[in-house]
Amino acid sequence: MLNNKSILVTGGTGSFGKRFVSIIFDRYKPNQVIVYSRDELKQSEMVRRITSVGSIIGPKAIGAKL
Repeated sequence: MLNNKSILVTGGTGSFGKRFVSIIFDRYKPNQVIVYSRDELKQSEMVRRITSVGSIIGPKAIGAKL
């Protein structure tokens, strides 16, 4: 279902998002996973843990409009 797909996860460094991203990599072979988050520290921790995750860090105003 998610094999060879590009996936954008908003709020990906929260408790649900972290688990969801882990499940994606455990069960599928996505083409690309991008995690959108407002928290730069959590983003860097996730990228260290899962090196194949791309990251986008955005301000609250942009996050609220998504």
